[in-house]
Amino acid sequence: MSWLTNVVRPKLRELVGAPREIPDNLWETCPSCGQMLFHRDLEKNFRVCQHCGHHMRLEVGARLGMLLDAGWQMVDLPKAPADPLKFRDLKRYSDRLKEAQMKTGRTDALAVGLGTIGGITAVIAAMDFSFMGGSMGIGVGEALLMAADLAKAERAALIVISASGGARMQEGILSLMQMARTTIAVEQVRAAGLPYIVILADPTTGGVSASFAMLGDITLTEPQAVIGFAGARVIQQTIRESLPEGFQRSEYLLEHGMVDMVTPRGQLRETLIRLLNLIQHPGKPSRWTADPEAGAATDETDASVAERVSG
Repeated sequence: MSWLTNVVRPKLRELVGAPREIPDNLWETCPSCGQMLFHRDLEKNFRVCQHCGHHMRLEVGARLGMLLDAGWQMVDLPKAPADPLKFRDLKRYSDRLKEAQMKTGRTDALAVGLGTIGGITAVIAAMDFSFMGGSMGIGVGEALLMAADLAKAERAALIVISASGGARMQEGILSLMQMARTTIAVEQVRAAGLPYIVILADPTTGGVSASFAMLGDITLTEPQAVIGFAGARVIQQTIRESLPEGFQRSEYLLEHGMVDMVTPRGQLRETLIRLLNLIQHPGKPSRWTADPEAGAATDETDASVAERVSG
């Protein structure tokens, strides 16, 4: 038996040729419609399902590269205390941080990029949900404060992309303090006469939704994103009533005046260019339209959204 296994089988493989190994990550299943998606097509479409339009979570670097012009740069973030409370549950908080850092290649759940969007200088702070659920601790607070200071120094628009489960419980009251700190940072950007635009991605909940994520001069959302403070199940159990269909989804919030626009991911860059042009040059016709056949209506909508910022 060993002769057949060790001698004959290898010789046959040499003659016939070993079967090619197929990588396991060539296809991905859409969690909404169940269709199999080829990974190259999915990445080319910014991780939006071409069959049902479901928006999957997008890596932070890809988000920044999708929105900013070529030549943008990632900004080095200030170092924050790693484990201020020496917290431990099933494992040490410091060990959880190291795991998340190794997994994502980032120091914390917020990345900041500096560049231009359609030639207009902008600072983008994007949250990484894969880093401990995009939770907000001291590191995120420090990074957002630095992004606000950079926007003021560069006289640039500050754009925040939120994707978070809320405040980071392992930092206790220190994480909740970031709600006040980030709110003050946003007000300082406004006081400097600079636009503050928020893009709410799936999900945006907890202390992040209760602070800087809901303070945008203009608030955009991706389709079907979950946005709210407490979870729908918790709310339903508390009030003991059934919730409306689509509760806490982008479209529901738009219908009830909580956000300004629901914008598909592929149209975010053009929408930001139009809005920034309208804010900086009010009254000047915009040449950027997501839908050429409905350009006038699109520009009129953008102008109405931008009017309160430029005014």
